[in-house]
Amino acid sequence: MTIGILFVCTGNICRSPMAAGVFRAMTRRAGLADAFRIDSAGTSIGHVGQSASRLAVEAAKRRGYDLSDHRARSLLSEDIARFDYPLAMDRSHLAALRWMAPRELVDRPQMFLAYAPDARSLDVPDPFGGRARDYEQALDLIEKGCASLLTRFRPLVETAR
Repeated sequence: MTIGILFVCTGNICRSPMAAGVFRAMTRRAGLADAFRIDSAGTSIGHVGQSASRLAVEAAKRRGYDLSDHRARSLLSEDIARFDYPLAMDRSHLAALRWMAPRELVDRPQMFLAYAPDARSLDVPDPFGGRARDYEQALDLIEKGCASLLTRFRPLVETAR
């Protein structure tokens, strides 16, 4: 059993690659990396092929996450069928995911922070164009969301082994 998780933001250079990097590291540390297929994508085509933003890479690196292999890609309608959990970083991404979804999968996309019960908002604010502390704040929320995701899926994955 492999659970597919797709993190989605606007340009796929800040929030969603940070979330993918954090979740990959958490699953690896938990010894569950082989139970997940993790990827990220953007709703815009403006950054396709680019690395994660410098400030995202630096913020992630300070916390032990490696984003060096990341290359931005655009969200495809097929992604919604390919991934069990297409997760939006904010409400605009959820709208785009649901608009692109085949009719029978329109409810599959969800808000990423819906899995973090103590989050004050469902949106991870976009740090792009901001300062280092904006990336750190986004990463705080991303770490909470990823930890909650892992807590939710760990029993399912462990019983399937």
